Amino acid sequence: MKAAAPARRLRARLARVARGSIFRLVLLYMLLLAGSVGILLGFIYWSTAGYMDRQTTETIEAEIRGLAEQYRRRGLVGLTALISERVARDPVGASVYLLVDERFERVVGNLDRWPSEPPDANGWIRFRLREWGTDHADEHEAHAQVFRLRNGLMLLVGRDVRDLEATRKLILDALTWGLAITLALALVGAWLMGTSLTRRLDAINQTSREIMEGDLTRRIPLSGSGDDFDRLADGLNRMLERIEALMASVRQVSDNIAHDLRTPLTRLRNKLELLAAALPESGEARLLAEQAIVDAEELLATFNALLRIARLESGSRRAAFGPVDLVPLIEDLVELYEPLAAEREQRLDWTAGASSIVVEGDRDLLFQVMANLVDNAIKYTQPGGHIRLAVETTDGLVQVQVADNGPGIPPEFREQVFRRFFRIDDSRATPGSGLGLSLVQAVVALHRAHIELADNAPGLRVSLSFGRVSQ
Repeated sequence: MKAAAPARRLRARLARVARGSIFRLVLLYMLLLAGSVGILLGFIYWSTAGYMDRQTTETIEAEIRGLAEQYRRRGLVGLTALISERVARDPVGASVYLLVDERFERVVGNLDRWPSEPPDANGWIRFRLREWGTDHADEHEAHAQVFRLRNGLMLLVGRDVRDLEATRKLILDALTWGLAITLALALVGAWLMGTSLTRRLDAINQTSREIMEGDLTRRIPLSGSGDDFDRLADGLNRMLERIEALMASVRQVSDNIAHDLRTPLTRLRNKLELLAAALPESGEARLLAEQAIVDAEELLATFNALLRIARLESGSRRAAFGPVDLVPLIEDLVELYEPLAAEREQRLDWTAGASSIVVEGDRDLLFQVMANLVDNAIKYTQPGGHIRLAVETTDGLVQVQVADNGPGIPPEFREQVFRRFFRIDDSRATPGSGLGLSLVQAVVALHRAHIELADNAPGLRVSLSFGRVSQ
């Protein structure tokens, strides 16, 4: 299994590069280049082989004109003598001669019989010559033209074009290999360029994801080459520095406001507690003072939540991360909330896919996240309902699910519920500040995990996905 993991990662990387638009664009460009090379090589083949073929045809026509002239001047005897002389002078040459009578009986020439292939409209014949060697017969192409004489005689004059055929095959093989090598180099070039560009884009995407998860200190790495990507990355980094400075300024103002208001609110709550203690227990003034204390505590809880979210989004707590075993954590959580669920006549149970499932994180924050989710499930699920927790490992990721059979969250609100102070109209009658899921999302982002809300049919299923540390 361990040996298969690098192979899977390599296949996934190769598939990602092959699916990338950069690889496709580079491949398209390379294919266009290969097509241009193919057209150029085709033109070279046509001009070279065609020129040689035309030269052969002109040579045969010139020889026929010469023999016809000799036939007119010296008659049949002179023609046969000339052909015999040429055959005798060069018996294994490339020239082909055959003079036959009306019954295609051989009169003179270096062919033993008339070709079986019919001539075309211009009297040209392409046929196969058989040359007997020491062990086998060697066939090669010949190109000839028919010249008709008086008294039914026919003269065949041509050339053995084995050299032309060999040259044509040599050129065709060279062009085929040249085109194949060009295509291979195009594919390799597209792959290398696509891989290089994809790696640069992956670095930008990875930095963007880390920034989206709340780490505003991340910057896009520069290669130092000063190319277009470096200039783009430098511009984006300058923009990120400006955004980080503005966000820090806004966060500082918010933190100062929350901090400055929390102190007088705390003093106000303490004074209200003193006032309530000094008032008669059965009086209306005592009741109003106690209600004012509850309101002050809700305001303090809201400011504390805002300050905590701000601290989480700063990423400062990530330095204290360590291995956290989720199995005992969930066991403690269920033990804590079982009485509350029992009070509402709800069933709370949990399952674990292994005796120990470890992730990297902050145990207190993870406990708070899951406590918020379980608390919401108990709060919004009807009496007699069922809340179920599960932790397991799937495809190398740790999955934690909190599912209930309550009213659930409509699909159009599943992204909005993570916004601060957002509450669905139906839940406004339920106590709460609308910051619980914002805090959950901040903790999830701090752990570089993923949260998803889905329909549990009926109810809501919240899924958390963490990178796994070890078995």
